Amino acid sequence: MKITVLFENHAGFKKGLFGAHGFSVLVKHKGKSILVDTGSDGKILLHNMNALDISPEDVDAVFLTHGHYDHTGGLEEFLKARKSSIDIYAHPDVFLRRIALKPKRREIGIPFSQEHLEKLGANFILKEKPVRIFDEIYTSGEIERRTWDRAVGYIMSGEKLVKDPLRDDMALFIELGSKTVVISGCGHSGILNIVEHSRKLIDKPIFALLGGFHLSGAKRSVLEDAVGGIRTFGIKKLYPGHCTGFDGICAFMSAFGDKVEPLHVGKEVNFAQ
Repeated sequence: MKITVLFENHAGFKKGLFGAHGFSVLVKHKGKSILVDTGSDGKILLHNMNALDISPEDVDAVFLTHGHYDHTGGLEEFLKARKSSIDIYAHPDVFLRRIALKPKRREIGIPFSQEHLEKLGANFILKEKPVRIFDEIYTSGEIERRTWDRAVGYIMSGEKLVKDPLRDDMALFIELGSKTVVISGCGHSGILNIVEHSRKLIDKPIFALLGGFHLSGAKRSVLEDAVGGIRTFGIKKLYPGHCTGFDGICAFMSAFGDKVEPLHVGKEVNFAQ
């Protein structure tokens, strides 16, 4: 299995790649390719895909981890660049209208309607429960919150704003023989809840955890709890990026040393069975 980072906050060291706020990776496993999220900007996504010699037509399915613009903003351009329709897996709440109030009031949800994207070839498969996308590749389904989460922002309830529980925040679970690889888009469900959910759903040790862990701005007690929880689960490799935050990445690197490899655009991670 190979994971290629297509969209990340940092461009890394390969000439010609662009970094921007957002997240997207391409997962290749057993002859199938899944695009996990699409970043915040379609032009940047397509530029990086082209620079990495990846065609939108090479993608067999799309998985959206949740309905924030920095994970879905590239979806329109991606669909326009394809000649054929494509299945897109997500939670039923993914199209909720989402609003942030800091530093000012602004829309932070998917910047396109479901109808518009369907006209461009999107075939949405919206499920609360786990879904098998391809052999050994599953959506997590809605994640139980047994400890702290990192939900942010608000949703509209009638004319009122209410705190967004972000129930649509999901992860991708990939079986690799006797172990599992977990991909988290932002980790709004709480990274420890995601890890525990994986163990319950697949019941195999987690070898690697990759993506956004949403620890930017977290209190030290939360960072310490995250490090302690990851250590308890015995995860061998960590690939933090996007919303993990500088302090979060440093905390993991201090605790786990060379088991930690921060993400950047163009980074490739290969796993054997």
